[in-house]
Amino acid sequence: MGQENFMEFQSCFPVWDKLSQAQQARLLACLSSRQVKRGSVIHNGSLECTGLLLVRSGQLRAHILSEEGREVTLYRLFDRDACLLSASCLLRGIQFDITIEAEKDTDLWVIPAEVYRQLMDESAPAANYINELMASRFSEVMWLVEQIMWKSMDRRVAAFLLEEASVEGTKQLTITHETIANHLGTHREVVTRMLRYFQSEGMVQLSRGRVELLDEAKLKALGET
Repeated sequence: MGQENFMEFQSCFPVWDKLSQAQQARLLACLSSRQVKRGSVIHNGSLECTGLLLVRSGQLRAHILSEEGREVTLYRLFDRDACLLSASCLLRGIQFDITIEAEKDTDLWVIPAEVYRQLMDESAPAANYINELMASRFSEVMWLVEQIMWKSMDRRVAAFLLEEASVEGTKQLTITHETIANHLGTHREVVTRMLRYFQSEGMVQLSRGRVELLDEAKLKALGET
């Protein structure tokens, strides 16, 4: 990697300044960069320990499979986010059977798990960083459980559309019904039925592979009820 890449990593890695010079040198010696295309699977299953991933640019999605084979999105990762569950071997006695894939073309930094494990043993800030990541992801998963248990599907679809519009910075979403269903852990037919209802109420306009948000206020009111 080039010097500019190293310097950018240092500014993105939260505990960099709290490491000793020797620890910093060891980390840089083992650090690698990786470019992945949209749709690529980066990590698959609890038996694989890919390493600690930091998103330089792009977007990742972590998901699990239900017993019926449906995907359920646990969380998404954006610029400068770190993915801990791709290095679940760092968490003693805990395994996660999750898949991590690129939702967009993504540039990553990869810290090998064994290197970071040694850092955790030597450095309290490095260990605390992992604990903070774990707490953050656990909070996101608990929020998801609440959504699944207590929110009706029309409210979940409305909330997802608003979130997606915010992420993409546009009301015209290029997304399929199947993709929405995968995020929400439901069947495509259910999503199609909801979207057609939204269209009949003037909230969205549907076309092939696209959903245009027409009435965000109405969607927000539905998503928050």
